Parts: sequence; C-alpha cells; structure tokens
Amino acid sequence: MASWVALSSSVVEYFEGEDFYRCGYCKNESGSRSNGMWAHSMTVQDYQDLIDRGWRRSGKYVYKPVMNQTCCPQYTIRCRSLQFQPSKSHKKVLKKMLKFLAKGEISKGNCEDEPMEPTMEDVVAGDVALINKLDIQCDLRTLQESLESEEKKKGRSAKKAESNELIQSQHPEEKLGSGEPSHSVEVHTVPKPGKGADLSKPPCRKAKEIRKERKRLKLMQQNPAGELEGFQAHREPLFPPKAKSNQPKSLEDLIFESLPENASHKLEVRLVPVSFEDPEFKSSFSQSFSLYVKYQMAIHQDPPDECGKTEFTRFLCSSPLEAENPPNGPDCGYGSFHQQYWLDGKIIAVGVIDILPHCVSSVYFYYDPDYSFLSLGVYSALREITFTRQLHEKTPQLSYYYMGFYIHSCPKMKYKGHYRPSDLLCPETYVWVPIEQCLSSLENSKYCRFNQDPEAVDEGRSKEPDRLQVFHKKAIMPYGVYKKQQKDPSEEAIVLQYASLVGQACSERMLLFRN
Repeated sequence: MASWVALSSSVVEYFEGEDFYRCGYCKNESGSRSNGMWAHSMTVQDYQDLIDRGWRRSGKYVYKPVMNQTCCPQYTIRCRSLQFQPSKSHKKVLKKMLKFLAKGEISKGNCEDEPMEPTMEDVVAGDVALINKLDIQCDLRTLQESLESEEKKKGRSAKKAESNELIQSQHPEEKLGSGEPSHSVEVHTVPKPGKGADLSKPPCRKAKEIRKERKRLKLMQQNPAGELEGFQAHREPLFPPKAKSNQPKSLEDLIFESLPENASHKLEVRLVPVSFEDPEFKSSFSQSFSLYVKYQMAIHQDPPDECGKTEFTRFLCSSPLEAENPPNGPDCGYGSFHQQYWLDGKIIAVGVIDILPHCVSSVYFYYDPDYSFLSLGVYSALREITFTRQLHEKTPQLSYYYMGFYIHSCPKMKYKGHYRPSDLLCPETYVWVPIEQCLSSLENSKYCRFNQDPEAVDEGRSKEPDRLQVFHKKAIMPYGVYKKQQKDPSEEAIVLQYASLVGQACSERMLLFRN
C-alpha cells in the first residue's frame, strides 16, 4: 500500500461502525466500544494531531474510544514534563535504584505493588505557588501572635522602648516608614528567640521581608562583627546562597547521581529505532522477545499461544510512523523507538515510545519480573519524563510526556494522575484541562465534559468534508469528487463519521483508502 503513494502521506483504512469487545479493565464481555482504523503509514504530525483528539495506536491499529458509551471511559493524559517535580514516593524509587546499583542492596517487600496514593507532602511538592502561600500564612500567623504578646508587655517596657527609639534616631538615613528592613541597630536590640518581634521597628512589612530579616539576624548573632560590617557597606542583606547540598535535588540529579568506581551493577539505557533494518534492534530482538514472553506470562497470566513472536511483532515492533529527521528536530529524529534497559549486559526492561513533534508518547512497558523489587514501571516513567526534558533542550516545542489513557473508574490506572502537573483531554472540545479540575466531576460520573464553557465547541471539527482526501483506485481526489462516483448511500455516512473523528486538518492531509 505504502508503495502506491508518497511516503510523506498518511494512508488509513477506516472501519465503519463501532467495535464491541471485552474490556480489559472491568472485564465486561462487550462493554468496551471504540472506532478504529488501520494505518498503512502515518506521519508523526498526523499522529500528534490524532492523539490530541483522543486517538491511540496499538501496533498499526489506531483507535478512539466512544467515550459516552464505553464502560470505562479512557481520557488522554499528558504530563507537563518541564514543571514536573518528583514526589516523595518517586524519590524513594530512584534512591532504591541507586542503592541497588551502588551496593547491590535489595529492598524488602513487594515494592511494585506498594500503594501509590500520594501523601499531602507529595500533593503540594510540585505546586510552588501553594507552598509560598502556606509559608506566608504561617509567618503572618506567627507575627500576629508575637505582636499580641508584645502589646501586653508594652506598658511594662516603656523605658526600654524609649531607649530603642533613641538608638534608632542616631541613624537618620534609615527609611523607617518605607517598608524596607532597618539594618543598623538590631544587633543591640535583638529580642530573645521565641519572645516575639521588636515593636520599636516598623511593623508594616511584607512577610517575605520578615523571613529574610530573621535569617539575617541569625547570621549576625553568629558573627556580629563580620556580618554587620559587610551589611553596612553594601546596604542590603547579605544572605549567602544555600549550599547546593541543601537545595532539593532535581529529577536529573536523582537519576544521574554518580556511582562509585566499584559499583555492584551497571545500568545502561539505549534508544533503538523500531526497524528490522537497524542492526541494534535486529541483534537484540530475540532477547527482547524472550523478556516480553516472560513478562506477559508472569504479570498478565497470558497463555504461551497468546504471546508468540507474531503477536509481539504486530503489537510492539510494527509501527505506522514514518521515521523523520528534520534539521530542527531532536538528534534521534521522530518515530517509534524501544528504550532498552541493560543491566550488567542483559535487557531487564523495554519501554516502547513514540517521539512526536510535541511529545514523547508512552506506548507500552515490559520488564523482567525477577526485578520487580526495583519498581521498574515507576522508574521507567521517570526516565521517560527526563528524556522528554532532554529532547526539549534541542527541540523547544517538544515538552510533554503522554502517558496513554487515564481511567478514573479503574483503580490500577489512576496512578497516572500522580505525575503532576498533568492535564486531561476534554472528550468534546479537545482542550486540555488540569487534572485537579477534573477529579471532582469524575467522582460523580464516569463520563465528563471537562470544558466548563457550555458555548465552547470543537474548534478542529470537520467543517468542509468535501476537502477530505480519498485514495481510490490508485488515485488521490477530494471527497467532493469521489462522492459523485458513488452510488452506495451508506458510503457518505461512513466518510462523514471518519471526518468528524479525525478533524478537518487530518482529513485534508491523510489519505482515506476506499476500494
């Protein structure tokens, strides 16, 4: 099929109607419903646009759940990788891997099945604005209590207050009413810790300035002469930057932390294009396939006849995506890849991913069950987020990590919502909505329209179906021409359904094969 037309075009064959099949989540025998098409070939831009409309691929089969009818609605989820901060549980997984690599330590217990419900600390870890807000509220509350305490003592401390005012008056250059911290005399009148604020100082200051003031005073107490001298010379607080060891470690710091020369194990992650023409992919195929069989049988209890070489190749080694290497793209190019995890010379895990113009899209992940104690599913997701950030450095528009489908009604699939910040795709208007704004609605109903604007519509919907491109009898033509040649009345309904699902842009670029 691909040889009939230029490889720069996507060629798809749409299957009319809806498919009914057994749901892998709730086990309903015929409750899962979707529309589907076979992609003979597909450009990475077309697939990017399709997944932004709720489509997903399995091998060369591309499908879209019928969201308001399927038993377990599947919402496309993406993580904003540039803003991602690892949670406490994520850091534990990364540290566990480092300990295993460095010293061979194996954590006790079944780590792969440990609960992933985030603690309160995890929930706010990536929300800097919320943390700052809580900080300010805490400081203002402390300040208010201190002021009340000092008011009670004010009458008994009149002489002391007068003395403080006299000392302050000796430094007329201080702008006492400006909101700037006063700097020259506090060393003589520092209140004892826990005794409240010094009321002889200007009370109207921002909480942030108050926090800085406390830190400065602490430094001055430790070294009154040196710190004060430097402070007066510069007329601004001299807060030394925190040591790097005190800064929260980034995701990259945790993953790429250096190991000792005598480390117990060596882990290497290799990115291999999904192509039997690639020598590395070809040479590792047998080992990768054996790992897949071991995983499917142990983790998913698949019988041997359901995880053969044919199934493996069709499911994880056949991709409709055409490899592209534009000059402004990532060094590895766009397309489908296997991210192989080599431990001491053997593959212990494989992440199947698509690298697209705006994202890294996770397709599947399988691993050696003997290494379940390393929580490889979580570890690989963190590695893929890191990889997305690395690609962003060369390709700025590539910044998202797509995790497939989020299924709120399936407890085993809700873990994807713990990679914050993340967004869910509105199934009606195809706009992205922060997951925090969606969860309350999903608690009340499996199917939800996340866009709260009742007037909003699908901006990318099919508006001019006659411009849709059809591939018929080895000729490419617009649907407006094609439909004049057809006598079957059902043909129009099928084509219009396809157009409504893929949207105007894709319908004009992709070639719809009709025979």
